[in-house]
Amino acid sequence: MKTVVNIPAVNSNSKFSSMKGSHVAMRVPDFEASKKWFTEKLDFRVIHEWPFGDLKLAYLAPATDDNFWVELLAGGTPDKQPDYSDLNESLHQAGYHHFCINVNSVDETLAELRKREVTIVGEPFDIEIIGRRLAFFADPWGNLIELAQVL
Repeated sequence: MKTVVNIPAVNSNSKFSSMKGSHVAMRVPDFEASKKWFTEKLDFRVIHEWPFGDLKLAYLAPATDDNFWVELLAGGTPDKQPDYSDLNESLHQAGYHHFCINVNSVDETLAELRKREVTIVGEPFDIEIIGRRLAFFADPWGNLIELAQVL
């Protein structure tokens, strides 16, 4: 049985009606290697780079999306990333877990990621109640990224 998710109507009267998604920031241990991974493995574009104190920062965007960016934060000595090699175990950690990218086909996207030797975390799965096919992959430092396809 397929469940349809009922999304509440937009609240244009909200005092926060100007809020819209923008970006997610990721603390990475190697600025240049992270930029290279996103641009070579995911075809992201480097939008802007700048220094902030002893840090290096950059905005990166997917190949055809100017509305969602990933911000890389690098420099100094960041703490070790939790081990997210097992998706089920990763769900027990507190705090940031992943960000999600919508795709037309999870399976086709995973096939291309495998060709590009990207680490896939678990197998794709369907969640009928939200009408999505999902899969997860990780950057070289264990940061999780979710793929979502509307069923």
